[in-house]
Amino acid sequence: MKVENLKVYNKALIVVDMINGFVKEGVLHDESIARVIPRQIELIKEYQRNGELVIFIQDTHTKESTEHKRFPDVHCVKGSGEEDIVDLLKPFSCLDNAICIPKNSTSFMEAPLFREVVGTATNIKEFDVVGCCTDICICNGSIGLANYLDEHNRDALIRVHLDAIATFNEKNRKEYVDAACLLMELQGIQLVKKFRV
Repeated sequence: MKVENLKVYNKALIVVDMINGFVKEGVLHDESIARVIPRQIELIKEYQRNGELVIFIQDTHTKESTEHKRFPDVHCVKGSGEEDIVDLLKPFSCLDNAICIPKNSTSFMEAPLFREVVGTATNIKEFDVVGCCTDICICNGSIGLANYLDEHNRDALIRVHLDAIATFNEKNRKEYVDAACLLMELQGIQLVKKFRV
């Protein structure tokens, strides 16, 4: 973890699973997910200008990961290249205010390094969430984060940006995406999008 003083940050942007295995290649990829990258870049640049924290989450498994028993499509195996951040976002992951965190589950909240970061960065009062997959990793991670903050009596806002999230095979998964959004909203997570004039 190259970011040294996590106490200086008041906000964190969490970029979930914008990696090759969901956008470019592999059994779960869907190139249409790339449509949300421009909005993600806008938010990342805003965070950079304001000197706030950006966290890149990377789905990273071994072939033996137990997740593959529940979801039989083996994906994002470490060393395959599928776990790498997509080219358009990769330069932002190397900046001083960025952290890259691998996860081996459908919830970024369960990644040990993410827990360490959130547990240390106690001044963060706002979390913005973007990325994929809406009905799995975005939903599970955001609700997990909300529960963690409640458990530790930390008053912080979580926003999921509807114009910066997507999922694979989205048209056929619409009912799951709608259900995930409803669940997040019921947990007090704000669903927002940029309004264009």
